[in-house]
Amino acid sequence: MTCKVTNIWRHPLKSHGREALETVTLSAGQTMPGDRVWAVAHEASSADGSEWVPCANFTRGSKAPQLMAVNAKLDDATGQLTLSHPDRPDLTFDPDAAEDLTRFLDWEKPLLPANRAGSSHIVRVPGRGMTDSDFPSVTLCNLASHRAVEQAIGHKLSPLRWRGNIWFDLGEAWAENEWIGREVQVGEAVFAVRDRVVRCLATTANPETGERDADTLKTLKDNWGHQDFSVYAEVVRGGPVRIGDAVKVL
Repeated sequence: MTCKVTNIWRHPLKSHGREALETVTLSAGQTMPGDRVWAVAHEASSADGSEWVPCANFTRGSKAPQLMAVNAKLDDATGQLTLSHPDRPDLTFDPDAAEDLTRFLDWEKPLLPANRAGSSHIVRVPGRGMTDSDFPSVTLCNLASHRAVEQAIGHKLSPLRWRGNIWFDLGEAWAENEWIGREVQVGEAVFAVRDRVVRCLATTANPETGERDADTLKTLKDNWGHQDFSVYAEVVRGGPVRIGDAVKVL
């Protein structure tokens, strides 16, 4: 079936906010421009920016739910990133600038649990975003699956809990899971759909308040026997993607 792109999101600093886009131009073999460009390594991390490492090396929403309430805005021209949170003043800084690190760590610290390893530095890996997948991925999300979770849990949920990149409505819950191993065209870009996204505790936190208020993982497990939502896809043909563009299986 054919449907249309409803939303596009990027997350410039991993687990520290999201930014809505109207259009994005993708490149083959790359993550979405501006998505997970940086990640915040904690004191027990081995991340040094030389290569991709798993998410356990980073300060993230599964361990620090207040981070789920962060919004972000990246100035692509200057590299300046602005973070906002309902309980913190806005912060604008350069994630690549060593002299800005202390300001960022001071801003973030009140949002972190006291019993976890503290944040220590920001890393980036040249040529790819720090996605949770070990390949440069873009996350494709089906609003019909989101509605199924809402219905099962018994109240409305913000789709921002899932931290996805490209959203559309297939009209049928979990239809995207049938795409594994197939190619999908979104706008002028083509994706090879690689795997389901296994979800973590970050999705239990409200993106407006940062409070854990919905057991999304139990709901998924009890109703569908898995903890998956959305799919990881690899860009195999680059091109622009805009809100309203067609989504179709090839």
